[in-house]
Amino acid sequence: MKSQLASTELTDHDRNSALAYPIPAPNADGSAVEIAPGILWLRMPMPMALDHINLYLLEDDDGWYIVDTGLNTEKTQELWKAVTTTYCKTKPIKAVICTHFHYDHSSLASWLMQTFDVPLYMTYGEFYTLSANSRGLLSLGNSNQLAFYEKAGVPRDKVEAIFDACRQDPFIENCPPSFKRLRSGDVLTIGNRRWQIMIGEGHSPEHACLYCEEERLLLAGDQLLPHISSNILVNELEPQGQQLEAWFRSLRHLQSLHPATLVLPAHGPVFRHMHVRAQQLIEHHLETLERLKSFAYKMPHFTAFEAMKELFNRKLSPINTLMALGETLAHLNWLESNDDLVCCRKNESGINTYLIAATVKQDRKTL
Repeated sequence: MKSQLASTELTDHDRNSALAYPIPAPNADGSAVEIAPGILWLRMPMPMALDHINLYLLEDDDGWYIVDTGLNTEKTQELWKAVTTTYCKTKPIKAVICTHFHYDHSSLASWLMQTFDVPLYMTYGEFYTLSANSRGLLSLGNSNQLAFYEKAGVPRDKVEAIFDACRQDPFIENCPPSFKRLRSGDVLTIGNRRWQIMIGEGHSPEHACLYCEEERLLLAGDQLLPHISSNILVNELEPQGQQLEAWFRSLRHLQSLHPATLVLPAHGPVFRHMHVRAQQLIEHHLETLERLKSFAYKMPHFTAFEAMKELFNRKLSPINTLMALGETLAHLNWLESNDDLVCCRKNESGINTYLIAATVKQDRKTL
């Protein structure tokens, strides 16, 4: 499933104009642009609303590292063959690095490993989430998943539509056979650059970013995107998860890096002013939390599905419904953990309902 499809687009001119885009993007046809000596920026097409992914090649003394893979399609395979023939003909591919498990970043890993006889670098949490997801079709629609959607108040026909869409997804069943583990603080020396591994959370379990402090370069994956907000999702495996708290923490960690850092994201243009962008994303989610609190003041009680429709007031595909619900639950979990909402878990109809906390009501009366 593509992670950004249900994300809220931040297309406001003032927000975009606060960033700087110093390098024109390559076409999504396997063309490459040099970011700096030994760093190539590629784009590969994707047959979905978000129509491209940025991939990167890092030159070492004796070969090239691939950062993220693109989707497992014949077109992307053909483009990788053309890219390596054109740009890597004097040195072989040496390894593949996947920032996280989402399939636009990882579903070609097995093919690249086999084609070039190279290892895969990935964090533990991302590799094993990818492995679990690739096997998940076998148990899709199990009792735990059904209970999760039932408690959220999702109508059964929409639940079945979500399961059907997942079954038809052509990219889920792709898991590489092995990996080399990346840990927070690890350093990959590639050419004359030292890339420190920084772990982000919220969008995925242990998302790896690569930071070159000396040259102020950040390979950010989906942890920091210029034009969209990455999906922050709660699912049935961790229904009380605090993914939004982890996302805030990760963004603040990125704000501790040098403000002149050039960000190489997975989608959209390469950009500067990363501290501004991280703050925009924090404020975006704070605004969403306020919208939910305002909704709660108007409603005596409501379900997660009803809150989702308030936040995402448009027609959603089944996959977008899955992601929109997950993002809504991430915000509801935050509000509950901060005593702004109370969740009355599983009433007589089997549905969890939310209401504004008594302490918040009292605070509102005194304003």
